[in-house]
Amino acid sequence: MATENMEKDLTQEEVKDSINGETSACQEDKKSGKKSSKEQKKENKSKEKIESLEQEIKELNSKVAKEKDDYLRLMAEFDNYRRRTSQEKLELVSTASEETIKGLLPILDDFERAMKALKDSDDSLAAKEGTELIYSKLFSYLKSKGLSVIETEGKEFDTDLHEAVAQFPVEDEDKKGKVFDTVQTGYMLNGKVIRFAKVVVGI
Repeated sequence: MATENMEKDLTQEEVKDSINGETSACQEDKKSGKKSSKEQKKENKSKEKIESLEQEIKELNSKVAKEKDDYLRLMAEFDNYRRRTSQEKLELVSTASEETIKGLLPILDDFERAMKALKDSDDSLAAKEGTELIYSKLFSYLKSKGLSVIETEGKEFDTDLHEAVAQFPVEDEDKKGKVFDTVQTGYMLNGKVIRFAKVVVGI
């Protein structure tokens, strides 16, 4: 009887120990589960923060790129404006000087006619030299401003430079289609024709 009671007590103790062990294991599992959940939450928060920062970086990069593009466009527009205004100023100065020089061309024509008349006349040498001197000074000044004479004598007739006012028959084949005589001197200002040369063309 005593032996049986001892065996029962042992069995009950074993059952208690087993239950206690399972309970402890469950508690450990629960603790372990809580710890894993916290770590997971931390990881999720870290991921969210990283994603948020990456998104913010992308937005900032996009904003910087846009600002840079706007700055480059503005600089290009300003450069174009500066060039355009500079060109307009140059054209204004050029146009003003062109009109002034154009107004002086008839005076050059008068000087040329006067020199031709004096050459064939019996007037004094002083009158001839004085007229030539004044003409030379005037033309030298205008030349320094970019004025040049359009060459005509013996040159091929060029509609970009010459204006044919008459035609003259020539026997020499080499003179056909070329300028035979100049009626009025033509002029260029800085490479631009401001008055076509009026010429007679050989045919």
